[in-house]
Amino acid sequence: MTDMVSSPSPTAADAIHGVSFTEAFRVWLRVALLSFGGPAGQIAVMHRIIVDEKRWVSESRFLHALNYCMLLPGPEAQQLATYIGWLMHRTAGGLMAGGLFILPGIIAIMALSWIYAAFGHVWFVEALFFGLKAAVLAIVIQAVVRVGRRALRNNVMIGIAAAAFIAIFFFAVPFPLIIIAAGLIGYLGARAGRSEFAAAGHGAGSNGDGDSALGEVLPEQAKPNARRTIITALVWLALWLGPVAALLAALGPANTFSQIALFFSKMAMVTFGGAYAVLAYVGQQAVEHYHWLAPAEMLDGLGMAETTPGPLIMVLQFVGFIAAARDPGSLSPLIAGTLGGLLATWVTFAPCFLWIFVGAPYIERLRGNKGLAGALGAITAAVVGVILNLSIWFALHTLFRQTVAVGGFGLDFDAPVLSSVDGGALILSLAAAVGVLRLKLGMLSVLAAACAAGVLLRLAGWS
Repeated sequence: MTDMVSSPSPTAADAIHGVSFTEAFRVWLRVALLSFGGPAGQIAVMHRIIVDEKRWVSESRFLHALNYCMLLPGPEAQQLATYIGWLMHRTAGGLMAGGLFILPGIIAIMALSWIYAAFGHVWFVEALFFGLKAAVLAIVIQAVVRVGRRALRNNVMIGIAAAAFIAIFFFAVPFPLIIIAAGLIGYLGARAGRSEFAAAGHGAGSNGDGDSALGEVLPEQAKPNARRTIITALVWLALWLGPVAALLAALGPANTFSQIALFFSKMAMVTFGGAYAVLAYVGQQAVEHYHWLAPAEMLDGLGMAETTPGPLIMVLQFVGFIAAARDPGSLSPLIAGTLGGLLATWVTFAPCFLWIFVGAPYIERLRGNKGLAGALGAITAAVVGVILNLSIWFALHTLFRQTVAVGGFGLDFDAPVLSSVDGGALILSLAAAVGVLRLKLGMLSVLAAACAAGVLLRLAGWS
């Protein structure tokens, strides 16, 4: 925060690196409104606009920032927008880019949550969300393919992804342990000079550092300063945890609002591996531990997030909304749900700004460090296994009406009851997968078609 004190805040007339704050606002708003399809699609949109079209930052700088954000807990696409906005226009630019990235999603998910709470049990709405869940499964599988193509460039990376999947799906190994192990393997491998862990480019034709608006310069705010780091950390910790402490003091730990604040604050610190890893963790905890909502409702919320701009992690606002609406206390359910949704959003995204504003100056100084590049590359490979785990978890709760817990010998996973397969969901999922993966249809077209098919199947008695 203090870089805004030590140097003037950007204004419409203040063109830093040749890019005015007003122009940056328009560009980041455009990025936000086009950010459909989860982190893979959002990062692709950001890359096309920021690197290829506007040439604000170089390919190497973009990938360096992306790999750091993949290392952080929370949604990497929003954190990447914050990072680049901060590089271009200091803290004000980071707040603008990161804030605009989530604003359309906040508005859209809140509106859909109200509709869901009011009409969710009407057959037509249920049929729409039945179709959405089937399409979402295909989109999550597509994310596995997209990220895998980029990250699994050799057999070692494929092995890391496979190990991560086995650890998380079959043995319920915590996310942080998987990410730490992958990072350590990548770091040691890179330090040993293994070519499998060397940083990889993103194809020819990308602009170099000298061709970008930022150039090779290390911006003033990117020069580590201990005093600035401490003040920034204290300010953002107060903004993040102050409301949590106030709720605990006023309402007690058993209150639903306190539980929302504590759970999503904890989630913000431990859910490494990006948005899909966050969803796997939240889906299991919110459904199985807190019993705030059912697995099918979690998938409904994910369907909302897939059809609206902004981070896929905005489904957490829906989870907070439903949790508070079902235990509103003296408030009306819709008012309580609104406050619960906004609370979940705040404690989820406030730490994202903390991680960037505190850590990015030090990460910028480490550009070109082979050990760090190896660690980040291995973590990205492990994330592929995490996303695969999520896709299978979704498949179990979309395609089968019943599952059975399997345990013993360290195993801890759910297996499908084959006789409980949902024929309608299976047909829709296969059709959506063909549309997304084979025919390369647009995400919104597939989602719209799946919703319409869900209604038709309900009318035919198949769902």
